[in-house]
Amino acid sequence: MNAGRSARERVRAELTREIKEVARHQLAAEGASHLSLRAVARELGMVSSALYRYFPSRDELLTALIIDAYEALGETAEAAAASPEHGDLLDRWRAVCRSIRRWALEHPHEYALVYGSPVPGYRAPTDTIVPAARAVTVLLGLLAAAWEEGRIAPPADVPPLQVGVAGEMERLAAQILPGVDAATTFRMLVAWTQLLGMVSFELFGHSVGVLERSDLAFDAAVVAMARYVGLVPARSSSGRGPGHGGRVAPRTGGRGNVGG
Repeated sequence: MNAGRSARERVRAELTREIKEVARHQLAAEGASHLSLRAVARELGMVSSALYRYFPSRDELLTALIIDAYEALGETAEAAAASPEHGDLLDRWRAVCRSIRRWALEHPHEYALVYGSPVPGYRAPTDTIVPAARAVTVLLGLLAAAWEEGRIAPPADVPPLQVGVAGEMERLAAQILPGVDAATTFRMLVAWTQLLGMVSFELFGHSVGVLERSDLAFDAAVVAMARYVGLVPARSSSGRGPGHGGRVAPRTGGRGNVGG
């Protein structure tokens, strides 16, 4: 009985994989707003009622595709951060950012699904929150490590946060970067949105006629974002940071994760 159940589970897992693969082809050809369970069933040679046993609605299939995309992007970022080729935090920051760009260029329709225009009539469930945070959590981990090591050197020419923004950043820091100050958390938020903006600008064709070497511009922006956040090279972590008056004292307490 156990062997039979395992066989059924394998068949179900394989068919689920095939359904999602056909759905991804639909995304590429028609866009997420035109995803159709009936069309997926036709391509697989299934009746719609059989497909509904796997995904009862278009939205459930869409959610599965969104979660898969977030998980794949997160796995790519984690692998880049863990690579032994990148020992220094700044090198790992660059590697993670580059890996996100590379994944987006290799999977443009999946990137567009999670970071492009909202799908009309679709509301993402809470199941997507943790997978969505996976990639940025890698960068947050690097920033938290730099904070603990006293390697955050805030830019000297950045104006202080306004009271309302500071309060919002304190709330956000408590959730994702416990112990890190509001200003650093704000700069991290700006860096993350700029990273996605650079990727989207290139992926959706807005750099055509503007940049001949988007890769070089992206790499330069990645370094600029790291410096804006306050991440300094290892050689500058003892003594004074480049262009700033000293280093921030190491923080205390544990690291945080992006959550619901």
